[in-house]
Amino acid sequence: MGAAALGACADAPEPEAETQPAGDGLDGRIIDGHVHVWTSDVAAYPLPEGRDPAAMKPPSFTPEELFAHCKPVGVNRINLIQMSFYGSDHSYMLAAIEKYPENFAGTGLLLGITDEGSTPVETMLDLARHKVSAFRIGGGQYSKDGAGEWMDHPKFEAIYKAGTEHNLAPSFLVGPEHLPEIGRMSERFPDTPVIIDHIARIGAGGKPPDPAHIDALTALAKHPRILLKLGAFYALSSEGPPYTDLLPLIRRMVEAFGPERCMWETDCPYQVQPPHTYAASLALIRERADFLSASDKENILVRTAEKFFFER
Repeated sequence: MGAAALGACADAPEPEAETQPAGDGLDGRIIDGHVHVWTSDVAAYPLPEGRDPAAMKPPSFTPEELFAHCKPVGVNRINLIQMSFYGSDHSYMLAAIEKYPENFAGTGLLLGITDEGSTPVETMLDLARHKVSAFRIGGGQYSKDGAGEWMDHPKFEAIYKAGTEHNLAPSFLVGPEHLPEIGRMSERFPDTPVIIDHIARIGAGGKPPDPAHIDALTALAKHPRILLKLGAFYALSSEGPPYTDLLPLIRRMVEAFGPERCMWETDCPYQVQPPHTYAASLALIRERADFLSASDKENILVRTAEKFFFER
């Protein structure tokens, strides 16, 4: 999820136990829409100046460590998210995509968009040549409280125009307070795909979901190119596994956006820090959300992410 999630991380957890196939035809096809990977080998993949390797918790979460959690429960494809530890150096994520092209697509990271000399569109187009089709933007970098038109800048406009032209998505790590500005930009650029991470962090920190926040997010469903990630359950649930307290929120989101615009995500490695597990995150959608039809689950667990990240 971000810096706040790091404090909860311990040493690398044990891999998931082998599980029996669910019999729903999804095993091997499920896509995790959001995972960070990194290595403890800072000699091969150095951190930017000022970054302390001791802050990398767990010390590593490599593709191979990820596979030990996801493959036993039928997840073989993953959208990797550039880890903030590496800043704008995407080398490690790109190396993972190159090594495992059948398993990975990617989301890059755009930093300092409004800084003098920044070239976000050039970054997008360069990374897009390497199976990177979304680009993470942290709303808190530009407006801590979400106030104002914080994307009212030529470089944000250029990002949206490039998104329309090349089918590339700004992917937002934001809280509910930032949602009105995302809506404003989708009014201006209705053909630009947009992704919102972690259900806009509604309820993060153990707070009950605020009805006003829920309304602010569902209001964005009128924009047909906005996609929503359902995940980071470890951070949003006030009860912990099996996270069933989140089912009413998930139901509202699926009813508003439709399953064809929702995708499941874990936000690993944070989702696999005890007492949380990879299997528990998947089971919430696959087994416990009884209001979802088989077709709904096919979209949320496979097709939404497949169409955007893997069918290009």
